[in-house]
Amino acid sequence: MSRNLAPVDTAVLSVTQIHAGEAYNVIPETAVIRGTARCFSPETMALIEQNMRRIAGGVAGGFGATAKLDFRIIFPALVNDAAETRFIANVPAELVGGNNVNREGGLVMASEDFSYMLERRPGAYIQIGNGEGEGNCEVHSPGYDFNDAALPLGASLFARLAERKLARV
Repeated sequence: MSRNLAPVDTAVLSVTQIHAGEAYNVIPETAVIRGTARCFSPETMALIEQNMRRIAGGVAGGFGATAKLDFRIIFPALVNDAAETRFIANVPAELVGGNNVNREGGLVMASEDFSYMLERRPGAYIQIGNGEGEGNCEVHSPGYDFNDAALPLGASLFARLAERKLARV
């Protein structure tokens, strides 16, 4: 990735599955490698697909084999609206105090269908947070354990967001 993108662009390519044969002493006829690509722009995603096609074809051709790439863009990049992000970050500060709201969180390379909503309307995807301690890790991790104690905070947040948003209209 780093050799094909501008240094300020962010992209992740993860191999999540490899399937090829079942016997240790037989060279399999086919192999399937699956994974996911994440980035923040359609242009970067197009570049990833183009380069994956070029590299897979070149490597396979070098061994007298063929490669078939099934590249699917399942969700567009999720990009928060700056003004809505500021608005949404102010509301939890009212509920739990400004020191308990992380306004400087890093970019998250999640795959999220909320991106379709943000293509149609300005908004922001936020994370409530899981708190400190056991289970405090990213979702889709084997150690993740949802903190049920966060549910009342989340419900209060969404109720207050609705109140504040309706007051702005």
